[in-house]
Amino acid sequence: MFDSLKVRLNQGWQYIPDPRRAVPAGFKGRPVISAAPCGTGCTKCADACPTKAIGLEPVRIDLGRCIFCTECVAVCPEKKFEFTPETRMGAASRSGLTVSAGGPPPSPVDASAALKSLFGRSLKLRQVSAGGCNGCELELNALANVNFDLQRYGIEWVASPRHADGLVLTGPLTQNMADAVQLSWDAMPEPRFVVAFGACAISGGPFMESPVLDRGFLDRVGPVLYVPGCPPHPLTFVSAILDLLGVG
Repeated sequence: MFDSLKVRLNQGWQYIPDPRRAVPAGFKGRPVISAAPCGTGCTKCADACPTKAIGLEPVRIDLGRCIFCTECVAVCPEKKFEFTPETRMGAASRSGLTVSAGGPPPSPVDASAALKSLFGRSLKLRQVSAGGCNGCELELNALANVNFDLQRYGIEWVASPRHADGLVLTGPLTQNMADAVQLSWDAMPEPRFVVAFGACAISGGPFMESPVLDRGFLDRVGPVLYVPGCPPHPLTFVSAILDLLGVG
């Protein structure tokens, strides 16, 4: 018993009382871009970005492509980029994932009255890895642990798409998973929706130009929620899905 108490004291309080206010130590989250002018003709940040997430004039970052490698921070002579510990980066539209120089942060996810009325008290999610590296999948698994405890909000993972309300996609959507993704979607009862989790699911990430991708499903069924990151932090998902449902 004393050994158990020692472990408990050593680990401290793991449960996160309010995931929306938690600030994870050392996390590289939502970037901020300074409005300071760039050097004449400088394109170092865009050239260094491995996923072509950075645009110029004005300088901007597409969080749907960004893998948060911070190469832009390392090469920018004007020190325009800073990655903050802010986890709230989800968006209800693809355009809502753009961060611009000197501009406001991405708009928070607006609550959907329709989804709140249907799933505000009980939501079942099915996750499908469509060619992922297992990074996003591990973060989603963490949502069920004692730290994040997504179930306290009535949100649970289910084993069968037949029991699911929402489909959470990870990975760049490879050709060999195209049928599995479509079959999972077809097995879900109406009403239903899709969440794109991670840079790979949102844009293809580092694999966006690969010839073995088949992203036709997302062209046919647009996500109602985009959760950026590589992989996204569990807190990013928690905040985004709760905002969408208008919970809390």
